[in-house]
Amino acid sequence: MKPLKFILILSMFNFFNFGCADELAVGADAPALNATLQNGDTIDLGAVFAEGITLVFFYPKADTPGCTAQACSLRDSFEELTAKGVKVFGVSYDSAEAQRDFMDKHQLPFDLIADEDKSVSNAFGRGWFSRQAYLIQDGKIIWRDTKASTSSQAADVKQALMDLGILQFDSMS
Repeated sequence: MKPLKFILILSMFNFFNFGCADELAVGADAPALNATLQNGDTIDLGAVFAEGITLVFFYPKADTPGCTAQACSLRDSFEELTAKGVKVFGVSYDSAEAQRDFMDKHQLPFDLIADEDKSVSNAFGRGWFSRQAYLIQDGKIIWRDTKASTSSQAADVKQALMDLGILQFDSMS
């Protein structure tokens, strides 16, 4: 490959990955930063992640078929998850308004993070958007799914919590 072409390709990769930390591994500290919710409010994720169990799931674009299936899977298991103390947050690059519309349209009971500046995804070490999920307990990453499912996201999360010996569930849907 010609050196100039190689440099251009490398530069493009670095451009899209700019500001991105290494991908967070199991056992790593969860990032502590502020984020914008669907209603425009700011949330201190560091404080949220510091206590209890939190699920953070990333999806590429609000109201697309796969992202809707992923979010609705978690919506349908939300009561069961929250009854066990699990907090749930969805994250995409969409605006707060788009997140609010997505939430309203599909009656999503959990908060959605409008990561327009990519600060949340970069803090998790994600240079470009893909469907992923992370479980955080008391400030530490305890599970991650880098190829998160769409329609079975809730079952995958519940299975992970059971496999880790943290929680038990009666149903796996």
